[in-house]
Amino acid sequence: MELSEELRGWIGARRVVEEDIGIGQVRRIAGMLDMDPDSFRRGDALPPHWFNLFFADATLHSSLGHDGHPAPGVILPPIPLPRRMGAGRRVEMPGALRVGDAATRIAEVVAILPKQARTGFITVLTMRHTIMRGDEVIATEDFDAVYREAVKPGETSATNTPVVAATESDWVETRHLPPTLLFRYSAVTWNAHRIHYDADYARDEEGYPATVQNGGLTMQLLLDAAWRHTRGRMLGFSARLTRPIHVGDTITLRGARGADGVVRCWVADGQGFQCGEAECRFGEAA
Repeated sequence: MELSEELRGWIGARRVVEEDIGIGQVRRIAGMLDMDPDSFRRGDALPPHWFNLFFADATLHSSLGHDGHPAPGVILPPIPLPRRMGAGRRVEMPGALRVGDAATRIAEVVAILPKQARTGFITVLTMRHTIMRGDEVIATEDFDAVYREAVKPGETSATNTPVVAATESDWVETRHLPPTLLFRYSAVTWNAHRIHYDADYARDEEGYPATVQNGGLTMQLLLDAAWRHTRGRMLGFSARLTRPIHVGDTITLRGARGADGVVRCWVADGQGFQCGEAECRFGEAA
């Protein structure tokens, strides 16, 4: 399975997004996550993993595709498969953003890999995001997005075989996922993907039984829980999503502490099936 000449030309392509880490945006994020917005002041360091809540691409409305994502070729390679979902992340965080920072994100196309998977033909796009404050690297992230074939009329979206999540853990939290939470997260991250709010589209065109929880929000809630339950500073993490969660479900977040500051954490849906997992590394607080 070879890449077209056009797609090969995208490898190494870069773009830069500038961002002011404003107090208003920080307080809106805090309110969304049920934290006291007024507890944040200018100059405060943010949780290191919050970098992903900034640097949204300000795509023209006329440049959106039918699914609500930016149309192929606008900011991402024109991969000829219609369905795109986040899959995995590998992150190092030597620093943390502060309220009031002027920062940038450099996004680079690292790899485009077409392959045959159990659920059909897919293409994996890997992007490298480098978060900078001046010359200082705050975080580096390799992010994988999976592009899939269209669902045939009358069929449902293929999913991985359900795996029952473990229940033995050092900490546990339960979270309900109302539409309002996803709405606010989508507003913060400027995400217009229709599977998150258009039930008819999610069912009829992408084969899901209901609107789909944003995987970025799922990981945000899981990492926030690990951060709350672990002493020290989060230095990095790897994460992957394995099964979709639907809006209105109630999820269970769990974590188990291991050696050398490593915390393994996972999320289960309301049926007890594992839907995502992360491994976080913690060190001494700065």
